[in-house]
Amino acid sequence: MKALVWHGKRDVRVDNVPDPTIQEPTDAIVRITTTAICGSDLHLYEVLTPFMEEGDIIGHEPMGIVEEVGPGVTNLSPGDRVVMPFQISCGHCFMCDQGLQTQCETTQVRDQGMGAALFGYTKLYGEVAGGQAEYLRVPQAQYTHIKVPEGPPDERFVYLSDVLPTSWQAVAYADIPEGGSVANFGLGPIGDMSSRIAKHLGCRVIAVDIVPERIERARRNGIEVLDANDHDDIPEAIKEMTDGRGADSVIDAVGMEAHGSPAAGLAQQMAGILPDAVSQRVMNEAGTDRLNVLYQAIHAVRRGGTISLSGVYGGQADPLPMLTLFDKQIQLRMGQANVKRWVDDIMPLLTDGDPLGVESFATHRMPLDEAPHGYEIFQKKEDGAIKVLLEP
Repeated sequence: MKALVWHGKRDVRVDNVPDPTIQEPTDAIVRITTTAICGSDLHLYEVLTPFMEEGDIIGHEPMGIVEEVGPGVTNLSPGDRVVMPFQISCGHCFMCDQGLQTQCETTQVRDQGMGAALFGYTKLYGEVAGGQAEYLRVPQAQYTHIKVPEGPPDERFVYLSDVLPTSWQAVAYADIPEGGSVANFGLGPIGDMSSRIAKHLGCRVIAVDIVPERIERARRNGIEVLDANDHDDIPEAIKEMTDGRGADSVIDAVGMEAHGSPAAGLAQQMAGILPDAVSQRVMNEAGTDRLNVLYQAIHAVRRGGTISLSGVYGGQADPLPMLTLFDKQIQLRMGQANVKRWVDDIMPLLTDGDPLGVESFATHRMPLDEAPHGYEIFQKKEDGAIKVLLEP
């Protein structure tokens, strides 16, 4: 089959690789009809390369048609249309029972000290072959799937794999009071969708970004947007818009590769050129993130407010302003999205109209063969690329 394979920093290629097969009774094989490039995939393209191996198949936002199931999978049949959550979870352990599927005790990557295994996402998360491919082996398939109805196009459902539940959790974790305000830093796919969800739920949304196409797109959807290029002090601008207090809640949808953190950016680049074994140790024990957006979030949220982190962070030695966090009595929630926890809340918005605009959410659609180009324009923010869908 054809699959997108990692060969090195900023080097992904479509190769011919062996077809996946059933290896465990709880496996399924799915023929991929649509898969997406995620902002988190760009971390593999750049910052997290020390944890990658040449030949890794990447991608964690797929959907398709079931081709084959193992004998332990009794709730799926060939021909079923399914979306795969980005994390692999069993559905019956203590953590899954808590709605914490990203901490699944059956698939935890214990040798790395990490949570549930993820599709196509480094040795830290199990090095499981990903979904930017023609076919995908799905472990724990009795639970690691979301059945979706026939009829509507893939664009209606593919975002259940990551974008929609991650954005929904970002809003839920932000704990925005009824009719309250949320400042949303970043208008990539997650920030854009989080803004749409918060607005749909009746909140005042103030979004922040620097990319003209993303700013214009959000404004077309009725979101108030601050162009960070036009303001010397974004937190102060947000306070001026919120009676001098700051936003009730803040969502950081940017994460570890924020602009405006040159020292941490240089440290990430230096770690990336060290031998892999050394670089892994540096990042695991002393890694730092670009924290400019998180610092702004801390200053932009009102006292007693909540910050929700949905952007991925990976540092182990990040300096945080604990005095400010403590003095302002800020609540901080974060983590990978627990996809299946939120599906029942989201599904009615996909099957009864399209209030979140998912069918027009993608900016680019291209065949799998053109995936390297998709990565390049997404990483460089060229050609208005915000969300890229691939069709194997």
